[in-house]
Amino acid sequence: MRRARGILLIVGVLIFLVSVMFAPSVFSFRTASGQVATSPYAGSEACFKCHPGEFNDWKVSGHPYILIPAEQAKNMPLPLPAGYSWDDISYVVGGYKWKARYLDKKGFFITTAAGKPGKNQYNLMTGAWADYEAGKVKKYDCGQCHTTGYSPEGSQGGLPGIVGTWVFPGVGCESCHGPGQAHIAAGGDKKLIATDRSAWFCGNCHIRGKATTIPAVGGFIQHHEQFNEHLASPHRKLACVDCHDPHKKAEFSIRTTCASCHSAAQAAFAGSTMQRVGVRCVDCHMPMATKSAVSLGPYKGDVKTHLFLIKTDPEAKMFTPDGAFAKHYVTLDFACLQCHQDKTVKWAAQYAKGIHSLGKRKK
Repeated sequence: MRRARGILLIVGVLIFLVSVMFAPSVFSFRTASGQVATSPYAGSEACFKCHPGEFNDWKVSGHPYILIPAEQAKNMPLPLPAGYSWDDISYVVGGYKWKARYLDKKGFFITTAAGKPGKNQYNLMTGAWADYEAGKVKKYDCGQCHTTGYSPEGSQGGLPGIVGTWVFPGVGCESCHGPGQAHIAAGGDKKLIATDRSAWFCGNCHIRGKATTIPAVGGFIQHHEQFNEHLASPHRKLACVDCHDPHKKAEFSIRTTCASCHSAAQAAFAGSTMQRVGVRCVDCHMPMATKSAVSLGPYKGDVKTHLFLIKTDPEAKMFTPDGAFAKHYVTLDFACLQCHQDKTVKWAAQYAKGIHSLGKRKK
């Protein structure tokens, strides 16, 4: 009997050891209460060994910095709203290229400065403070698109102002590719990591409101919701990754140029007046008609639109009468008057239809 029990014990130990050896490893971390928990997420740093190029591109893009813990953010060149110190901050929302907003120690957005409503959003492009939900009590409910391993349940760190929990702040590799521990444990088995190249996948986050509308306010398209524009554009059948390397910062991410598909337009444009002075396709077809933080002029926001189609009718309006939505095209004020600031849309309409070959020298 004792021998049988001994054999069963040995077999049980062997089964346990084998299961540990071949089971996917898990990332261990401590919760706010100090308990050790496990997760199938490995963290973006674990991806560097096999994917150093993609990791380095991602590291300098905006994705990791959409939500930054205060301990990290205080080492970045970011100011604080008047009257606050870093001891008052739990997270910074943004802090890359456009704007920074701040969460207090309870996880609520800081909406006052020096005891007064407003002046709580720092605009990195201009170095000025702006109002964001001035004086309001506002929870942070953006975690689904601003974090990795998000769950709508609970409050991160027990902070009542935060809706949901996450494994890592910011958009990491596993935010798009899914948990990576099993993939790593299996020696990089591609079947154990997600790769979705569809535009709809990017659209999970780069969207505002309904996909069939393009929200606008103050004479500009809103925020970074390029998917709404993409679906309304002539490029709606393309995937975002057909043109962009998703790991890289936007300005360095273009992998397919306009000329790759629009060779006839490119041939007509070569040698024209516009081409000779340095105008590019995107300057007219992707003007900064979108505003994330600031407008830099009456027809210039701080994010390029993805509508592409230009309406050359000088009477065309880019926005609905109430200004709440954009239409499916770019108008001449945004396409032309960002540069020709002393002109009118009627002036621009005289040249718009033949602009690709305007002033082209005859051979």
